[in-house]
Amino acid sequence: MNADMDIDLVYLWVDGNDPAWQAKRNKLTGNTETRVDVNCKGRYADNDELKYSLRSIEKYAPWIRNIYIVTDNQTPRWLDTSHPKIHIVDHTDIMPPKCLPCFNSCLIEHFIWRIPGLSEHFLYANDDTMLNKSVLPSDFFATDGLPIVRLRRRLFRRLSQWVKVHVMHRPLNTYILTIRRALALVEQRYGVYFRGETHHNIDAYLKSTYQHTGEVFKAEIEATWGNHFRALNDIQRNIYSFVAMAEGLAHKQYVSHHTSFRIYTHRHTHYAKFARYNPTFFCVNDSEHASDEDRRIASEFLRKLFPDKSAFEK
Repeated sequence: MNADMDIDLVYLWVDGNDPAWQAKRNKLTGNTETRVDVNCKGRYADNDELKYSLRSIEKYAPWIRNIYIVTDNQTPRWLDTSHPKIHIVDHTDIMPPKCLPCFNSCLIEHFIWRIPGLSEHFLYANDDTMLNKSVLPSDFFATDGLPIVRLRRRLFRRLSQWVKVHVMHRPLNTYILTIRRALALVEQRYGVYFRGETHHNIDAYLKSTYQHTGEVFKAEIEATWGNHFRALNDIQRNIYSFVAMAEGLAHKQYVSHHTSFRIYTHRHTHYAKFARYNPTFFCVNDSEHASDEDRRIASEFLRKLFPDKSAFEK
């Protein structure tokens, strides 16, 4: 890979604690947040994860060119927007009016390739995904310039989900269903099914492949434009990685917890596992299962891990 290749980083971010944003959401739903996974506090709560993620980026990936933060008419209070790498992108800059207002990250992610000035090679991160070790561009793009797609082995994905639904009588959550929809669309189109599960962390893409995938599945994606909140017919963004692999435009790489680890904030034992695995990538995943005390513990963990302010902060 060309060492001088420009690589940008894209985040989605929302401050779910903002009263103006809450009023906009509640006007659309007719109620306040619930414990349901599609509209819970953990879906939107801002625990300053982005601040710590940016600290990890500055420390471990200083070669990133631009950092685009996609928001709904919001800006983190602590962010120094005058920093030359930082660019705030509003939903209205990249999304059609039919989609707005949007509280559905699955839908927003289909439009990130439209960010003005975005490099051909780019990374995408949720604000709760971080680095724990130094990385290089070659950790994301191979020598031929194609992205590396990190997967976890899930040899019996279909069987385990069938058992959960039909034997254990437990419904699959919306997130899993959106992944299943992406897998099904790719299998129908390309005749290949990817058993691996994407590692839920910072992912690499080519803007041209992202745009191409949107054209291949244009009708299916446009059918979700009215999903202001997560819905059963949403299509998870890993469809872009699945298509890239199906067309030979990406490199598949299986990883373990030693490479990429997800901390569920309501499972306190995960912090000890994080220390044991010492992964390169990690995520601090909030959810409908987490309490405010769980979020306080997570914030303290991140503060201790990344105590020093970055140049991106005021």
